[in-house]
This record gives sequence, C-alpha cells and structure tokens, in this order.
Amino acid sequence: MTRPIVIAAGGTGGHFFPAEALATELASRGHDLVLMTDQRAGKRLSGLFKDRPQYVLDGAGVAGKGLSAKLRGVTALLRGAWAARSLHKQINPIAIIGFGGYPSVPPILGSRFTSGSKRPLVILHEGNAVLGQANALLARFATTIATSYPTVARLPLGLRTALTGMPVRPEIEALFDESYTPPGDAIHLLVWGGSLGARVFSTIVPEALALLPAGFRARLHVTQQVHEKDLADVRAAYEKAGIRCELAPFFTNIADQLKKAHLVIGRAGGSSVAELTISGRPSVLVPLPIAASDEQGANASQLVDEGGAWMFRQNTLTPESLSAFLGTLLNDPERLAAAAKAARAFARPRSARLLADLVEARISDYRSSTS
Repeated sequence: MTRPIVIAAGGTGGHFFPAEALATELASRGHDLVLMTDQRAGKRLSGLFKDRPQYVLDGAGVAGKGLSAKLRGVTALLRGAWAARSLHKQINPIAIIGFGGYPSVPPILGSRFTSGSKRPLVILHEGNAVLGQANALLARFATTIATSYPTVARLPLGLRTALTGMPVRPEIEALFDESYTPPGDAIHLLVWGGSLGARVFSTIVPEALALLPAGFRARLHVTQQVHEKDLADVRAAYEKAGIRCELAPFFTNIADQLKKAHLVIGRAGGSSVAELTISGRPSVLVPLPIAASDEQGANASQLVDEGGAWMFRQNTLTPESLSAFLGTLLNDPERLAAAAKAARAFARPRSARLLADLVEARISDYRSSTS
C-alpha cells in the first residue's frame, strides 16, 4: 500500500494557497495526499482536496496572547496532536509537509508519538523572511526547511535548508510571462489586505485618493478588497470623490485584477509578495504592525531593497502622506516600469515544482535509510 503525504496547512489563504499549489503538483505526479487542517479553515468544499481525505484538528494560536489564552491554546494544540497521533496510525503517512502557523503543529507533533519505523519525515515550508514561531518550534523534527526568501532570519544552525520560493496558484504563475504596461489615460489601482481586507486601507486609501486633483481622480479605476462592514462607507467615499471603484470582501479573479493593475497597495505577507513578484507589479507595502516578529516588515524590506516596492509603516501612513506619494508616483511611468521589472527579477517562478522536487528527493532518501 502506498503511504500518503500529509499536507498540514490552514488558517488564511496566505497559508493555504501555497499548500494547495504544492499539493496540485504532487497530485499530478501520482502521489496520494491527505489534508490536515484547523477549524478556522474547515473542510475544503472545492479545489484539489474536495474529493480527498481531510481531517480537521483542534488548535489555536498562542503568540501575542495573554496567559489564560495561551493555556487554552496549548491545550487545544495538544488535543489536536493526540487526535493526529491516532490518524497517523491509521493512514501511515510517509511525509508531512507543514506550511507554518499553528495548524501545522498538531499533525507534526502528533507524528512524534509514533514508533521510529512508522514515523513520517517532516519538511517545513517558511513563507516569510523571518522564521515563524510555529516553524521555530517544529524545526527540531524537520529534515529540511524550504524557504521563500534568499535570507531568512532565525533559522536554526545546522538545519538543512533549500530555497524553493513560495508556491502560488497556477493562474498567478501564468502571469510571469505577462509584460507590464505603465498607466496611460487610465490608472488601475489594486488594494488588497489579507483574507478579509485590512480596515486601515478602507479609511486611509479613499481619503488619500480624494485629495488628488479632479483630473487625476477621473483617471483612476480602484479595485479594493474591503471588509463587508465597511463596503457602504468606502463606496460612498469613492462616489463622493468621483472615483470609479470595484469593491468586494474577496476576489476570486485575483489574477485578472493583478494583470490589469498598474500599482498594488497592500500588506506584505509572504504569499502577497510572491504574487506581486511573479506578476511583476510595483507595490506600496504596509506591513501588519501587530506581528510578533515583524515578518511582514522583513518581507517588504527585501523587495524594497531590490527596487520592486515602496514601504510605509502603518504608524506613518496618513491620507496626506499617501496622497502626496501617489500623486508623484502615478505620474512617473518610467519609475513604475522600473519597479515592475525589479519585482519580477526578484520572483522565483515554478516554486511548486521546485518544492515538489525537494519533497520527492527527501522521500527517496528516507526510503533508502529505512529499507
């Protein structure tokens, strides 16, 4: 009987989309796959895992929480790990691929409770330029950490690493060969901000664009990810400013939106930066300010250093500062084109294929060592 590969991922799309991209590549090579995820993500009703085994495990984040919340989180993770232990005995996986965040903890921790000959190998994928806390915890069990960035802070000394890049959805991958055209009469601005839209953008971006001259505003087409509670207010702000807009809590056609975007404003999560570089789109990045290790700041800094983006810290972002910056930038097509070129140069295309190659190589090593 073929031993399957467990994909351990959940939470937001930023963690799950790379996992699904890898799983799609592995499935095309004939591997059996199992998803272990968290209650927040739940069972997938569409996509690759819809018709494959899925298991939802207990778990909760502990970073940045108070003592009582940490204790509840640790208890939930241990319950999830114990449930994962029973699942591992049933399905006997050959490998677990963890994509960071607390959803990776129960499947991998649970695998350590199995006997040596049945214990699956562990490969971690780190999507940020700073090793996440979950991956830091799990690194002692891993044979390899695959990284998305050439330089990753806090990697354990002596642990085997491999630069594979961040797997992206196939429709995003297809944008790598699409050229960038600077704005002409129309300016397409894409604003995104995580799984539900960053609320700070719902206030500051409309106000910033409203400060631009009327002739400039008439050229703007804004596509913005907006929290459902803010939709009416944001739409009203754009209508008052005479700016055309398309607003939604989530866009299913994000590849189409990236393709037509002249500039992107958003957070600097690992998946977001990967999608920006694969599509070769210049961006204004505002790292999430509450991240414990400022991993988004580290992500943004690497792209800024390459000339592919500009960064604002959220505590310095005001309608006035953003408006002044955009008014200059969007009237400088050569500067935008240069940033687009630099962003694409920083990209690591075909990352799902590279990561799948790594997984197969480590499985081959594992089988040789246990035969």
